[in-house]
Amino acid sequence: MSYYAKVSQNKYIPLGDANRRMQTEAGDGDEFDVQQAILKVRNFQEKQKTPLRNQKCQSKSPMINCNVPIDYSLYTYTNLQVIGQGSFGIVYKAKANETGEIVAVKKVLQDKRYKNREIQILQELNHPNVVETKHAYFSYGDCSDEQYLNVIMDYQPETIHSYNTQFLKQQQMIPQIQTKLYSYQLLRGLAYVHTKGVCHRDIKPDNILINPESNILKLCDFGSAKKLSLMEQNISYICSRSYRAPELLFGANNYNTQVDMWSVGCIIAEMFNGLPLFLGTSAVDQLVEIIKILGSPSKEEVLSMNKDYNIKQYSIIQIRKKDWANVFVNEIDPLAIDLVSKILTYCPKTRLSAIQALTHSYFDDLRDEITYKIYEKNIEIPNLFDFTKEELQNNQQLINKLIPRWYVKRNKQ
Repeated sequence: MSYYAKVSQNKYIPLGDANRRMQTEAGDGDEFDVQQAILKVRNFQEKQKTPLRNQKCQSKSPMINCNVPIDYSLYTYTNLQVIGQGSFGIVYKAKANETGEIVAVKKVLQDKRYKNREIQILQELNHPNVVETKHAYFSYGDCSDEQYLNVIMDYQPETIHSYNTQFLKQQQMIPQIQTKLYSYQLLRGLAYVHTKGVCHRDIKPDNILINPESNILKLCDFGSAKKLSLMEQNISYICSRSYRAPELLFGANNYNTQVDMWSVGCIIAEMFNGLPLFLGTSAVDQLVEIIKILGSPSKEEVLSMNKDYNIKQYSIIQIRKKDWANVFVNEIDPLAIDLVSKILTYCPKTRLSAIQALTHSYFDDLRDEITYKIYEKNIEIPNLFDFTKEELQNNQQLINKLIPRWYVKRNKQ
């Protein structure tokens, strides 16, 4: 297998276009019009860096019943560099002065107008593919009401976005075996998060941490996450635009965790193509990009995304869907194409769930002992099969499918 698939010059998309991904923050000010979007497709076819203080964590931690064996509240931290920032705040690479351990510190200004569920949700999560929260404490700015939440987390050197950018600069793609390992771990981490009733709501390459040496992946940034309830409506104005599920574009406020799966499908496709699959410049344009590949949604599909959508006034122009094999710029495993096509569907009910996607045949070679050993000789493979009963919900059929017998035998020795 060739681990580095170079993109042919005639198919390579200029790197400058990647700058447009900076426009994918969830904050479009457009009114959404389905008919306008579909007509646009037809026309298209026709022609603060505040330094982290060197301070001891003196404030009371918002975390309770912390299971971390080391007491990180005893340490002070020195800022080494800013590794991420946005409307949420800043993420630093930092050092624990007492031990020299490198950690990540997310510093978020507390706005009393908005709920901050992140720390409460993180406390409930304990999984190898979810970022580990070691400690959290409050600090204060120059004003008495300027309060910051500082969350100490384990540090990973790259994100899917930063790692992908390195390959784009060389006109290459992420090695396909790494794409498979990262896709598997992303799905596994998300399946666990969903068993907790939590919807992440902002899955994008910047929020997926990786270590290219160990190939460990961790899902991070639960600032937009929420425990969904059938009794409570949700905002549709959520998730970065390029990874936003179509039901959100249609204004649904009774969605479920399948909005995360749409984002995952976009990211898996992006690792194969190098750039976002649906790169719209507005909410309307985002639907245009989706329709170019999936075709026009039927009335039934629209209502499956948002049962309250007023579709009677629209006469849907039918745009034919594109062959998925022609969507990707390189030759890739047909099973990978099949996986992506079953995740990126309009109807949330027909969209694969995270646990269903893990059982897909695309990942069978990871479960095959002979193929696994071949991969193991060429690349570092993290533990993929240490599922807990909670993860698999005591489902014997899932246990038999996802935990290979050879793995069980190897770990008994």
